[in-house]
Amino acid sequence: CGSIALRTSAIVPSTTEQGVMNNYNGKVLTRGSNQVRSRFVKKNGQCNVVFTNMEEKGQRFLADIFTTCVDIRWRYLLAVFCTSFLVSWLFFGLIFYTVALAHGDFEEMPCILHVQGFIGALLFSMETQTTIGYGWRCVTEECPVAVITVVIQSIVGCIIDSFMIGTIMAKMARPKKRNQTLMFSKNAVIALRDGKLCLMWRVGNLRKSHIVEAHVRAQLIRSYVTAEGEFIPLEQMDLNVGYDEGTDRLFLVSPLVIVHEIDKDSPLYTLSRADLEADDFEVVVILEGMVEATAMTTQFRSSYLSREIFWGHRFEPVIYEDRDRYKVDYARFHKTYEVPSMPHLSAKEATKDLIPMSLNAFCYENEVALSCGEEEDDIFDSSQIVGKERAEERRTSVSVDFQNMFHDNSTVTSGSHNVMCVLDMDNNQMEFDILQTAIPLDPVTYKSEQEIQ
Repeated sequence: CGSIALRTSAIVPSTTEQGVMNNYNGKVLTRGSNQVRSRFVKKNGQCNVVFTNMEEKGQRFLADIFTTCVDIRWRYLLAVFCTSFLVSWLFFGLIFYTVALAHGDFEEMPCILHVQGFIGALLFSMETQTTIGYGWRCVTEECPVAVITVVIQSIVGCIIDSFMIGTIMAKMARPKKRNQTLMFSKNAVIALRDGKLCLMWRVGNLRKSHIVEAHVRAQLIRSYVTAEGEFIPLEQMDLNVGYDEGTDRLFLVSPLVIVHEIDKDSPLYTLSRADLEADDFEVVVILEGMVEATAMTTQFRSSYLSREIFWGHRFEPVIYEDRDRYKVDYARFHKTYEVPSMPHLSAKEATKDLIPMSLNAFCYENEVALSCGEEEDDIFDSSQIVGKERAEERRTSVSVDFQNMFHDNSTVTSGSHNVMCVLDMDNNQMEFDILQTAIPLDPVTYKSEQEIQ
């Protein structure tokens, strides 16, 4: 795959480059002062690589002619087949004309009836190979050579037809176009999830048909210099996305957020916000699975440069419940929002005590979920609540001390219901109301704006 050659300066360090320790497992990153590394994998999944100085390239590709024909563009494939038919017709037409001319068909009993010249021989060749058989031109028993030629042409015609049909069917059934209905988010984010620093990106499936056995993987690509001074332009390092736990396997019905936990085994363990802004690397993400309709394996690729990774951001929610079904709003698929309380420290520097849990992000997600959903007439089932007084009894209030909230992981609940934040503050406390959740994003959720007022 690929169409554009990598610039030489992108993979060979110049004299102006200097080795800089990036503290990524003790490896040295080399980077020019004003140079931005070329993208290895484009956003559409194409590899930004072209091969040069290949020995016997033509012979190698012709040795695997079927794969070559399947891989080439449609215009070239159709041109090859049209040329094949024309060449075979002309070749055998010339043979028939030579046989007729040598036998003297234009004067005596002919080998081929009603062939008066090369045009007639060409038409007879086409009628023979395509089995049209108008009944006007035909071979006689006068010349065995003509009979043998008809047999050979019929066999060659069947071979060309079979190869053409097989190649076109294989090309049409390729799962490559299935990638057009798969998508990765335009940007990746680094934020906290369950108190841990994580690299996250979103993947979605635009079709209702599933990707069977879908799984994801990711690799970090960057250049570095070894301890011996060897320059490696494109070092690939795996990013764990849950292989051991099985979370890399997806049930891709609705958009999902893929999470790479930045722990001590991650190559991003020492990456801080300042390092992210100054560093130059690429994260290649890959989604693989089988197309449900054809059971053929497809692979969808994309990549994120360091400047396309947002520190301290989260993805906006795209799923909300609408009565008896779930809706996905793809207008928010690529959107992110900033978490104000996100620290700028690396995963190595940050500890659990240094990363307080904030309710700001949760309240924002609830507002987004509210704007996505359609308002309902009733919050509670009318069959279960009789009268306005009983409905008011279902509502109660609790208070939460903010100073303890940042050091306590307990969920704020009242009875068996989730609670939601009402933006009324008094004496460092926040009032909560019991409401039915619009989408279970966090312990603090709400559903209807009317109930807040």
